[in-house]
Amino acid sequence: MIRHDDRRPASGHIRQLRPSDLPKFREHLLRLDATSRHDRFNGGLGDGFVAAYAGRCFANGATVVGYIEGDDVLGAAEIHECAAETSPTGEIAFSVEPALQGRGIGALLFERLLAHARAMGYARLRVTTHPGNARMKKLAQRFDARLTFRAGETVGTIELEPLPRIGARQTQPWWPLRALRRAGRASRKNARVQAGPLLPALHGEATPAHR
Repeated sequence: MIRHDDRRPASGHIRQLRPSDLPKFREHLLRLDATSRHDRFNGGLGDGFVAAYAGRCFANGATVVGYIEGDDVLGAAEIHECAAETSPTGEIAFSVEPALQGRGIGALLFERLLAHARAMGYARLRVTTHPGNARMKKLAQRFDARLTFRAGETVGTIELEPLPRIGARQTQPWWPLRALRRAGRASRKNARVQAGPLLPALHGEATPAHR
């Protein structure tokens, strides 16, 4: 069992999961306790169903983003395409392991998932949960989801703005562009720092790294 120090802040990172991450994603879902599993799947389900569901996510082309600490997936967000809808629509779902809940990880996953959905051309996202899942409803409302209620379910709908056309002026760059720009600045800075020791090699002198 993975244990966490409840006093320390979350210290992992978020990235899209690769197909080779399937075992870690499956183990994450299987570690959810009864309450978290009920919240995630809108009902109590056995290990066999959960394990098979994880495999179907990757086999059916779902986008899965994970919160990772070390080698473990401890939280996940998913987009499943609703191919029957006339407008590009995705069904989204979230799970965070009990010891890490309440630390803002769900909000970070939600934010990253919205960016992926927009990049993939989705016009609308939908999240479905049971009426007692106050944490999920609060999170959905934080991202401007319009909540509706029907028998035994709460459904949140989020309308996404389309991506700007090529050449259109962007006053607020999309988050990956900001990240790439920061990475580019850091790379250029590192290149300047490293340039000094490498210069002698350009004149035929061996540097310590090349001797």
